Amino acid sequence: MDEKYCIIDTKNWKRSVHCEVFRNSALPQYCVTVELDVSDFYRKIKEKNLPFSFALIYAVTKCANEIEEFRYRFIDGNVVLYKQINTAFTYMNEETELFKVVNVKMQDCMEDYIKLALETAKNQSEYFTGPLGNDIYQFSAMPWITYLHISHTFNGNKENATPLFDWGKYYNNDGKMLLPFSVQVHHSFVDGVHIGKLVNKLQAYLNEIQPI
Repeated sequence: MDEKYCIIDTKNWKRSVHCEVFRNSALPQYCVTVELDVSDFYRKIKEKNLPFSFALIYAVTKCANEIEEFRYRFIDGNVVLYKQINTAFTYMNEETELFKVVNVKMQDCMEDYIKLALETAKNQSEYFTGPLGNDIYQFSAMPWITYLHISHTFNGNKENATPLFDWGKYYNNDGKMLLPFSVQVHHSFVDGVHIGKLVNKLQAYLNEIQPI
């Protein structure tokens, strides 16, 4: 057994029936889009001269790691629960308009994470470095448009349970800076109530954060 995760005894697991029902669905992943109020978060991040995208990746990863359902995965037919999930994000070359996928380990401090993310992204020459693995959250921003819904490509692997987070272009509405934010998850592990917990936890973090 990998020390990074534990194997779940599905015979004595409260989600056993739900997991199997959705595991056998034709398309077990689903996506939800909400609006986040990033007014305070954006101001505080810019005061510290920190990049918004990397700060948001850190915030989402921190909050999602605190919710057990976002750390379940399928490995070799088993259901496993990871202790911690790291990050993988797209990073675009502005000259070529081509992106690369960058893997960065989660850090305890936002500024440490941002420093590592910037260094890793700038030093990586390959567009793709291989399979992403299971112990990551995927991030792919679309900051050029304010969207209402988003869908994703599907490689046919119904046991890919890696959550995928996207966001679009923020906009002003009645004095608030609102951000379209999407969460794609595997229904074997994550229900609507868990997405609700994540959104509430994340919004509270965005409101209260004090970067150091």
